Amino acid sequence: MSKRIRKIIVGITLAIAVMAGSASAQQDTKKGAPTAKGQYGESGKEVGKAGTSLGHNVRHGRVVRGGKHFGKHMGHAGRHFGRGTKRVVKRAVKP
Repeated sequence: MSKRIRKIIVGITLAIAVMAGSASAQQDTKKGAPTAKGQYGESGKEVGKAGTSLGHNVRHGRVVRGGKHFGKHMGHAGRHFGRGTKRVVKRAVKP
C-alpha cells in the first residue's frame, strides 16, 4: 500500500479520535440506566478500538477487513454517543 493512502487512513483515524474526546469513565456494568458520562466514555473507548483494529489489519495487509472492523467500532461508538445525548436532553427538557 502506498504511503499516501496509509497517511490518509491514519489522519482520518486521529481526527475521529480527537473529535470523540478523551473522556474516561468506568465501563458501565450496572443493570439499570447508565449515566450519560459513562456512555460518552464508552464511545471514546470504541473509537480507540476502531483505530487499533484498523491499524493492526492494515499492518498485515488486510485493508478491506480493517475498514469493515473500523466501521463496526465507529457504529458502536455512535450508538453510545447517541444514548448519552438522549439522556442529557431528556434531563434538560424534563417537564
